[in-house]
Amino acid sequence: MMARSLFSALGCAAALIAAPLVVASPAFAQARGPLMLTLEEGVVRPLPILIAPFDGPRGAEIAEIVARDLGGSGVFQPVSPSVGRTAAPNFNAPPLFEQIRSATDARALVTGEAINEGDGRLSIRFRLWDVLSQEQLAGFQYRADPNATRRMAHRVADSIYERLTGEPGYFETRIAFVEETGRAPRVSKRLAVMDYDGANVEYLTSGSELVLTPRYAPSEQAMTYISYREGAPRVYLLNVQTRRQEILGSFKGMSFAPRFSPDGSKVVMSISQNGETKIHEMDVGSRRMRQLTSGRGLDTSPSYSPDGRQIAFESDREGGQQIYVMDAGGGGARRISSGPARHATPVWSPRGDYIAFTRMEGGRFSIGVMRPDGSGARTLTSSFLEESPTWAPNGRRLMFTRQEGPGSSPQLWQVDIRGGQASRVPTPGAASDPAWGPPMR
Repeated sequence: MMARSLFSALGCAAALIAAPLVVASPAFAQARGPLMLTLEEGVVRPLPILIAPFDGPRGAEIAEIVARDLGGSGVFQPVSPSVGRTAAPNFNAPPLFEQIRSATDARALVTGEAINEGDGRLSIRFRLWDVLSQEQLAGFQYRADPNATRRMAHRVADSIYERLTGEPGYFETRIAFVEETGRAPRVSKRLAVMDYDGANVEYLTSGSELVLTPRYAPSEQAMTYISYREGAPRVYLLNVQTRRQEILGSFKGMSFAPRFSPDGSKVVMSISQNGETKIHEMDVGSRRMRQLTSGRGLDTSPSYSPDGRQIAFESDREGGQQIYVMDAGGGGARRISSGPARHATPVWSPRGDYIAFTRMEGGRFSIGVMRPDGSGARTLTSSFLEESPTWAPNGRRLMFTRQEGPGSSPQLWQVDIRGGQASRVPTPGAASDPAWGPPMR
């Protein structure tokens, strides 16, 4: 089958591409100090952290990216790096902790250097320090092609985030989205990918056909999306590296909202036939289909739980647009959203603890989260139009589409589920339908 051969090729390509890119090794003895953040619900008070200027070529660029990553997370508050030039002037010399404490409120310190290796690669070494105890908490070295400098900086930030929070970072990831150009009725939409912070934009389709809802496979090498290339919407499978694409299935009717199962072996989607829209599941290898929902109402936007045992979806089977959870085999559907507001686009957190959703009430749209049983529902952000939430791989952050007023262009925004202000993600133009990819490893 074409799908099976495509996924086999993806596995080989991933090994060949990822292996030479970055090599990491513990560069120094690691002391396990007392400094550790606990991330809980509610507003987190950011930890002051000093990112000292890194020594060597591209050192300033690397330190700036690390500081921007950590500061943008809402968990850390980078302090002015100027004191680092005198308090940590040499990577191989002990930092002057007394000077740091007298000039800043920093609890953590990062020092580093970038070195051009003889084989043409760039080596980045860094140390993480507890300022109060003066203990080294971590020390690593990453080697990569100089063209991967940004990616290495993101990996340094990931390492710091994980060491101080005990949870994986999300900085070395990519976002798929739909870029929009032109004005109605001549709007062009093309599929694009970029780093999580908006850098390194690449285009995967030409814009000659309408595309919607990109969704990553568990591997960053593949994704599904909807294309109107043949007039009606069809589900396509795309190899991100080779740009090879194929129709995942040709169905009698229109297909929408495809999403992979956690193990990548299945794709769940909604298919509209004979005036009814129901959820179906396809086995990617055999292309066999089975219908999961039946009865009255429109069922769409399915999303698997991380263990693959349940599926969240939206339906108007009780008269209004609401969110339901059912067994992965299609039985036992139960409504979890409550109240008069409409609820849509459920997306299960990678951690399994929350389901993100879009809420519509009183002419405004909101992005929120609730427990899988419907309890603990709360709004994270609200505006004129908000939709299409997607989770960071660590389940701590959401990206979504926001339109701030009538006639304004859609843009990508992100927000932490513990609270705080949403922030815009820079894109070259109008953007919608974000999909947060898995960690790049």
